[in-house]
Amino acid sequence: MSESTVRPRQPSMADVARTAGVSAQTVSRALRGSPNVNPETRRRVLAAVEQTGYRFNSAARALSSGRSHTIGLVLLASGGYYSRSAVTAGVEAAAGAAGYAVNIATIAALDTGLMERALARLADQGVDGFVIAVPLISVTPKMEDITRDIPTVTLDGSRTAGARVLGIDQREAGRVATQHLLDLGHRQVWHISGPDEWIEARRRRQGWQECLAAAGIEAPPPLEGDWSPDSGHRLGQIVAMIPEVTAVFVASDEMAFGVIRALRERGRSVPEDVSIVSVDDIALAAYCAPPLTTVRQDFYRYGAAAVALLLDDDETDAGESAATASLSLRASTAPPRRS
Repeated sequence: MSESTVRPRQPSMADVARTAGVSAQTVSRALRGSPNVNPETRRRVLAAVEQTGYRFNSAARALSSGRSHTIGLVLLASGGYYSRSAVTAGVEAAAGAAGYAVNIATIAALDTGLMERALARLADQGVDGFVIAVPLISVTPKMEDITRDIPTVTLDGSRTAGARVLGIDQREAGRVATQHLLDLGHRQVWHISGPDEWIEARRRRQGWQECLAAAGIEAPPPLEGDWSPDSGHRLGQIVAMIPEVTAVFVASDEMAFGVIRALRERGRSVPEDVSIVSVDDIALAAYCAPPLTTVRQDFYRYGAAAVALLLDDDETDAGESAATASLSLRASTAPPRRS
């Protein structure tokens, strides 16, 4: 290929930022018409756009229209497959009904650097709002900066200063599940938790511990899984070898499926020998053998409600919107055998 046929590199937002002497995030905010960018900075950014020949993307076009009519959804690749799919479906349905498209960024692990890059990429695309379905425990200054000017709703995850939080109270979910087993007459409740880096897992474990403490019961050491049926099966084999275990609170339905199989393989039946209660109430929970008692989370509805919050201009409602933790009673729990 001759030198004359080589296409020159198109100017990027980073080129504009360098020319204007500002950050790429400031360029993105200026091109979205954010009120938090002072007029002199906006003038420098627009002059840099003209000087570099930067081609306006959706963020720049939003400067004249006021909106890109796009919502950014951030998801985690690992974790519950069913919950992730339901959240996505709810967000896309509600956004589509309101005339919005959805841009999705999926991160591979619970890592603040990955989260920062996902948010920055969506911000550069000019999204009007974020739905964050990633349970990061910590929030970085860069995440705060990116979400300061873009409406943000988190689903039971970490919140930035201006974000709204939507979902059930996960501590209450742990208390409700544990109290149900105590009310049936079990004198101790064991716990198979989710990964410690997940804020939901920590809060559910905290609710379990608080409920036992209120009943004057010392909590046994929790067993940590990774949300997968395989980890539930592995930890269920450990539980099955402890004769005094009669009740287990499992942090997710998918892990509970594995626990029930492990108990059955070890000759212990559910609920006759061991009662199982979990969290999520995914569609398969009702078809488990036995059908699973579980704290309900309506992921589809949460996804749709997150979009409604983003499109609601009334900032007086900003804060945490917690749904009531309700128990779907099925056949996996029963009073303990009489000795």
